[in-house]
Amino acid sequence: MLTDIEIAQKAGMRPISEIARGLGIREEELEPYGRYKAKLNDSLFRRLADRPDGKLILVTAINPTPAGEGKTTTTAGLGEAMAKIGKKAVLALREPSLGPVFGIKGGAAGGGYAQVVPMEDINLHFTGDMHALTSANNLLCALLDNHIQQGNALGIDPRRILIRRCLDMNDRALRNIVVGLGGKANGVPREDGFLITVASEAMAILCLASDLGDLKQRLGKILVAYTFGGEPVYARDLKAQGAMAALLKDAVNPNLVQTLENTPAIIHGGPFANIAHGCNSVRATRLALKLGDYCITEAGFGSDLGAEKFFDIKCRMAGLSPAAVVLVATARALKYNGGVPKGELGAENLAALEKGAANLGKHIENMRKYGLPVVVAINRFPNDTPAELSFIERYCRENGAEFSVFEGYEKGGEGGTDLAEKVCRAAERPSRFQLLYPLELPLEEKIARIAAEIYGARGVS
Repeated sequence: MLTDIEIAQKAGMRPISEIARGLGIREEELEPYGRYKAKLNDSLFRRLADRPDGKLILVTAINPTPAGEGKTTTTAGLGEAMAKIGKKAVLALREPSLGPVFGIKGGAAGGGYAQVVPMEDINLHFTGDMHALTSANNLLCALLDNHIQQGNALGIDPRRILIRRCLDMNDRALRNIVVGLGGKANGVPREDGFLITVASEAMAILCLASDLGDLKQRLGKILVAYTFGGEPVYARDLKAQGAMAALLKDAVNPNLVQTLENTPAIIHGGPFANIAHGCNSVRATRLALKLGDYCITEAGFGSDLGAEKFFDIKCRMAGLSPAAVVLVATARALKYNGGVPKGELGAENLAALEKGAANLGKHIENMRKYGLPVVVAINRFPNDTPAELSFIERYCRENGAEFSVFEGYEKGGEGGTDLAEKVCRAAERPSRFQLLYPLELPLEEKIARIAAEIYGARGVS
């Protein structure tokens, strides 16, 4: 089989203007970035404001393992499969970060014949959103250091600065540094460090903002430091939010691309789920809901982390109501959870599979707590045996979930039509979506409820 990049480079991509026309997007609502990428501007949001929403489908997964699960591959393939069965779907995905792209994890555009393209552009510089976020965050840091240098009227304690500079790259040597060296003219020496851009608060804010004005207001609320007297200092105290928002005036607009089979995909934002909420932007999801009968989106890491935050943070804040959940798993990952070493995952091992299936069962249980129908998608690998797949199917049905074998990696949309049909049927059921906790619950009780209900903790100390 060809490699991902070989498949992507052979793709029969359509001009992005053609993809946009298929969605009913007008020329003046589209801002092209070359032939195959474009941003979608505010005029489109305004025109579609009163259009009814489609159905929201979340793709999540069991706990991530070295064997890999394939959420984005499944999401892309499911979108392609929807088209095969005559449904109009629009994907809403996260933007890749250069850190993971050049690390062990690799790119985030799917794989095989279930990819979003142009793959190399999406994985690298794309439309410049990461650069804009990096610039906005680092401008705030520069303004902070300059304020201290120019007399420190706010009385900021250099030992209690919370904001860090950022760079969209894994660079261990920059995690903890000292800045301000070189004498009086070069600032006040202090400890500092760099985050990866997607771990910055600016990224999380971009993905929760409803428009540029809301973005500006949220940026002003960033807690940057404390004074010598212990009082909080916010970005608005440094009058940074206006300049930061100006740097993000284009980045706030979602990006339109396509899959290998020309299914529309809106890719925008991508905070990590372990330090933020792990979802693409609210703006991208809302647009996809207006433009398609189905919006298929994803959340980072496993359902215990990304899906919980998708529901309890993003859906709550944006007023979204999902219709169904696709829970991605692999036989390899379940065997890994059952104790099989990574190098032996290709061999049939029903005993380990049965043991590891408990992890899948807990994820199904967690998703059902939100009142949503669950369809388990087994991302099939060549070494998966009929006996293994039969066991997983039986286990899913016993635990109240639908089951489908997904072969989009090798077959594209054709490999996901069974999954697409089952997801559509699940989404047609009356919604009973509910959140895990009320917003007014005290913070300690929220933490305790998440720990107990989602992670199975006995208590929180």
